[in-house]
Amino acid sequence: MARKGQAAMEFLMTYGWAILVVLVAIGALAYFGVLNPDTFLPEKCVISSGSGLFCDKFSVSSGTSIQLKVSNSLAEAVTLEASGSSISQGANSCTLAADTAVTADNSSTLTFSGGGTCATLTASGAKIKGDITLVFTDSDGFSKTTTGSLVAKAP
Repeated sequence: MARKGQAAMEFLMTYGWAILVVLVAIGALAYFGVLNPDTFLPEKCVISSGSGLFCDKFSVSSGTSIQLKVSNSLAEAVTLEASGSSISQGANSCTLAADTAVTADNSSTLTFSGGGTCATLTASGAKIKGDITLVFTDSDGFSKTTTGSLVAKAP
């Protein structure tokens, strides 16, 4: 009877050491950044569909501003308002520098800048996972808000 207990204990110890080695290997990979998901995320800029506005290109200037090239696929011109339009990540945010008109089926470059919090958001080497909020007015004077996201790295 004692032999069966010894065999079971040896079985469990063998698998226990194997599991421990695997956990240590995974821990080492995570510690050295091999399993860091930020290294696998591509840079992207997305504005919610249905608004008629699309993000074509984007650029981050280290410590100063973020620029978005926004296309208007609507049949009418819209004006993006500086008040309310921003890119934010937590407590840090960059606001739209000035009201910008975007004609129908055309694109325009928006510059987001601001005080000290924008400089923190765009600090050199910083990973930005920001929320885009755009407030715009159509040709009839109706104000609308759309949202999106920006994933980028400051140079």
